[in-house]
Amino acid sequence: MALGVDARKAEILKALAKSFPSEGIAERSDAPVRSLEGLLPAIGTLAGEIPPRVIIEENGLRFGVDMLGGQKTGWYLDQRSNRAAAARYAKGRRVLDAFCNAGGFGLACAAAGASRVLAVDSSAEAVLSASANAKRNGLERLVEVREANAFDLLHALERSREKFDLIILDPPAFAKNRASVDGARRGYKELNLRALKLLGEGGVLVTCSCSHWFVPEIFARMLEEAAEDSGRRIRIIEERTQDLDHPIVSGYGESRYLKCTIVEAL
Repeated sequence: MALGVDARKAEILKALAKSFPSEGIAERSDAPVRSLEGLLPAIGTLAGEIPPRVIIEENGLRFGVDMLGGQKTGWYLDQRSNRAAAARYAKGRRVLDAFCNAGGFGLACAAAGASRVLAVDSSAEAVLSASANAKRNGLERLVEVREANAFDLLHALERSREKFDLIILDPPAFAKNRASVDGARRGYKELNLRALKLLGEGGVLVTCSCSHWFVPEIFARMLEEAAEDSGRRIRIIEERTQDLDHPIVSGYGESRYLKCTIVEAL
């Protein structure tokens, strides 16, 4: 939280306790930007008790969320509707979920009738969480969770001539600031190029970027260049953004941060 909010923490806690009675309130004020206002990172329990795992429900599935130790707040709520959108293309398809984190995209696809899901993340903790969530929803026979670097794995899958019908790319923000946009563009392009080469004809790519510095125009051009270099043409099916509870506000460019484009590889 920012300095203005931090100074009113006690008042906010009082209001939260009154409006949303609960067993506990957790704080995740660990964004590096806090240092710009002279604030130290703060993670912990502010009221009551926080269990090791909080069970949430999203799109009809149950997930275990580590509010204190997981990434961000433990769950990326802004991708909720995009996970549901991706699942609409999953029935009967072989799915690759790269950067799977706790398995949100991959498990939504498995529940929607995917024939097989390979979920990949470089974090051992994320792999354990995704595996546990697959078992929690009775999907462990459909979902293989693998610890691997997504860039390396995409290369390896291409060399072994593997093919998928639906690929989901939801990487972390490669562009942390304006100066890193060019480097991020190369990274995003490499990922999308490799993914397009792994798709069979008529395959679907769900590709995302969560960096507001990587604006929609740059993202769209990057995807076109990746398609050109892969020798494929693409048909744009959907151009999406974050869910409605993460509103886009005029005059606040940072609020237009999440890009999620769904394309068909021709």
